Amino acid sequence: MEISAEMVKKLREMTGSGVMECKTALQEANGDFEKAVEILRKRGAAIAAKKSGRAVKEGIIVSYIHFTGKVGVLLELGCETDFVARMPEFKELAYNLAKHVAAMSPKYVTREDVPQEVIEKEKEIYRAQLKDSGKPESVVEKIVEGKLEKFFEDNCLYDQKYVFDEKKTVKELIDEFIGKIKENIRVTRFVRMEVGVE
Repeated sequence: MEISAEMVKKLREMTGSGVMECKTALQEANGDFEKAVEILRKRGAAIAAKKSGRAVKEGIIVSYIHFTGKVGVLLELGCETDFVARMPEFKELAYNLAKHVAAMSPKYVTREDVPQEVIEKEKEIYRAQLKDSGKPESVVEKIVEGKLEKFFEDNCLYDQKYVFDEKKTVKELIDEFIGKIKENIRVTRFVRMEVGVE
């Protein structure tokens, strides 16, 4: 199929990816935009996986105060170079992530940050809830694992659905950005404060 400049332009506007990346994805997808977007997202995730071990010694700290004045967030978004830290898109991403934290109030950045004792306590609660269900232990364990996944989705920033585009998680959003800039970035920490809430 012939891929026109107009098609490439449309995909670029949809994804923010480079011209050649968009053209290649459209060729692979035979002009199907949904498939092309999926191809680009997978490539972004693959690049992110390769870059995930690289140190993030640069970055920025952004603040966001909700218009009510009752919720505030400080968020640190790390990257590898000062060049990326100064990019307007990087600053915008950091600010939008701070707004997401204000709205969704995660407790941890990733599931790896959840202390083991918290995980064990959650499992204990779920098992207690199912104690008298009469279900076999193997079924109970599957339900406990499912509930634990929901706990991660509710409490871990990277597992949450991105508040400005619920078709993707925060991790997928960050992976896409890593795919575009070819440099590791990650939320290194955040603090969320709410009036009257400890």
